[in-house]
Amino acid sequence: MEHLLTLVQANSVAISAAILLIAYIFIATEKIPKVTIAVLGAGITILLGLVGQYKTVNGNFNPHYFINYVDFNVIFLLVSMMIVVNIATRSGMFNWIANELLRLTKGHPKMVLFVLGLFTAVASAFLDNVTTVIIVMPVTFFIAEQLDINPVPFLITEIFASNIGGTATLIGDPPNIIIGSAAGLSFMDFVKELTPVVSVIFLIIVGLMTFIFRKQLVASPDKMSSVANLDNSKTITDFPLMIRSSIVLTLVILGFVFHDITHIETCVTAMLGASVLLLFEKPAGIFKEVEWNTIFFFIGLFIIIGGLEASGTIALMAKWILDVTQGSEQATAMIILWASGIISGIIDNIPYTATMTPMLLEIQNVMGHDYTHPLWWCLSLGACLGGNMTIIGAAANVIVSETSGHHGHPISFMQFLKYGTATTFISLICSSVYIYLRFLQ
Repeated sequence: MEHLLTLVQANSVAISAAILLIAYIFIATEKIPKVTIAVLGAGITILLGLVGQYKTVNGNFNPHYFINYVDFNVIFLLVSMMIVVNIATRSGMFNWIANELLRLTKGHPKMVLFVLGLFTAVASAFLDNVTTVIIVMPVTFFIAEQLDINPVPFLITEIFASNIGGTATLIGDPPNIIIGSAAGLSFMDFVKELTPVVSVIFLIIVGLMTFIFRKQLVASPDKMSSVANLDNSKTITDFPLMIRSSIVLTLVILGFVFHDITHIETCVTAMLGASVLLLFEKPAGIFKEVEWNTIFFFIGLFIIIGGLEASGTIALMAKWILDVTQGSEQATAMIILWASGIISGIIDNIPYTATMTPMLLEIQNVMGHDYTHPLWWCLSLGACLGGNMTIIGAAANVIVSETSGHHGHPISFMQFLKYGTATTFISLICSSVYIYLRFLQ
């Protein structure tokens, strides 16, 4: 065993990189559940000594202790927001908001497309994308049935809107949570820097989808009147719960907004909100609804990438990027933005972001904070918006396509790719212009 550990230490760069690469391949092919791959990879990383098993070594603190590489700000923020959103959803409050917005459209299909897209984008900025599409899909199928039109144009638009809207805030998409925690960026930093460009991208993409699907977005006047007169009186299923959830969710978001004043970490704010709501619920039932697969996926990934970081591989990656770009901030920013966008369309953006984050921190150590600041936004925009490229680019895409197929309206990989590629490239072009004008000129 000692001989093996010595061999591993001598070849730690190659072995840690190989573990991550093999994990990526299995995650991308989805032959084995990705949480299993992440936890197995983490176990192998610890077993081989790429990260430490013990908190202290010979009485001294071990800087490579595997727990040190798990970002618990991310973990507790994710768990807490899952609890808050799950409890709030039970009241029917989000469906009520969606229905009220739909009534304003008077049943015009093009307006319905815009409103469903807008609701999805705004909701995705504050809820996770999967929760948002799960909320909006039943409404979508009902409306499409009332209008007697194909729901696919609405569903594809909602996928794009969920990934675009999730880009706008710290809590909208898991990559942003990882980036915010690593870079020390607040909720308002994301709102200030990303919401303007995300709003422009949303309007362009929804406009494009309206044009592409214009021949399908047609309904008779009597069908439109059924949507205009939608009965929304019984959508709220638990009024006291709705009141509690609304107050807590508002206070949690305000806590995020005023982080720069209070200096209370976002994960602590979310934990307090979740705890208050749990006082009125049976915790066992709520905790069953937490996506523990996602949580352990994160934990496993953090440990695998910790092995990469401890071996010095991350530092080598950072040096390579700076050598290729010859230290040019503009070139580095564009490479990170476009590479993130394209790669995140092919593989899961969470492991990609988790890998890139320590590399940017290494670049920051070498080049300084001012040089690296735009790069964080390039990573966020690329990783989040790239999820629109393929049907497997983000979890919300997969859920919508599978549900649509079960309802008799399959969305094929190639059908989605046609719209997804155009959407992603337009989004990345807009992002490139914004990054250059905002930070690099």
